[in-house]
Amino acid sequence: MVGRVSEETLDSSAGGTRLSSLTPSLMADLQRFGSEAAGGALDILAMLAAAVRHGRALRAMVQVEQHAVPLTLFPTQRLAHSPLPMVTLLSGRVQDWRLLQVGPAQMSAPGAAELQSLAHNFTPLPLLLWAVSQRGSRETLLPEIAGTAAYRVTPSADLRLLDLTGTVLAAVERLRRNTTNLREIATWPGFDKGRAQRLLNGLYLQAALLVSRTHPAATNDSWAH
Repeated sequence: MVGRVSEETLDSSAGGTRLSSLTPSLMADLQRFGSEAAGGALDILAMLAAAVRHGRALRAMVQVEQHAVPLTLFPTQRLAHSPLPMVTLLSGRVQDWRLLQVGPAQMSAPGAAELQSLAHNFTPLPLLLWAVSQRGSRETLLPEIAGTAAYRVTPSADLRLLDLTGTVLAAVERLRRNTTNLREIATWPGFDKGRAQRLLNGLYLQAALLVSRTHPAATNDSWAH
């Protein structure tokens, strides 16, 4: 169900989570991300990363314009569901989405028949992960890949679903061939530090990123634009 966001709803649940109903490890992960964000609010990309890492189906209430939209994540099935058409959601202003609440999924993963009949309400989870990593509000590295590191795309990574083009495709191909650091990626055509960090976050969430802390190219990410 899609609801209009009232001032009362925002005041009571903005950035909130129903953590007590989640597993202790996932609860701790979400709380850790919340403590790192401005004002303790959990950002959407961090929540998606936690869901994928723990393989837990979650229901995230997201403010999209004036509506509270439930997004249900099925990491094992690599699917995401919304009562609004997913094409409409992902083509909108993802950068303005605001996470209101997180809790366990309130629906089961779809069977083949349901998935076929409600195809417009589902999307492959990789597409949602990519949209939020590239166009969402977060422009800093996720904690798991931040710090002193060098990066490379995993040889077996299949990214055809993302339909990459232009400078992003060129960057991914360079990362398939060579291990490099954030500072170097930020100098590539079409990139700066923010866009490089978005690219690395996106590749990490696609399980397509190798992170080395000991490679000679590894550098710390705490440097100015």
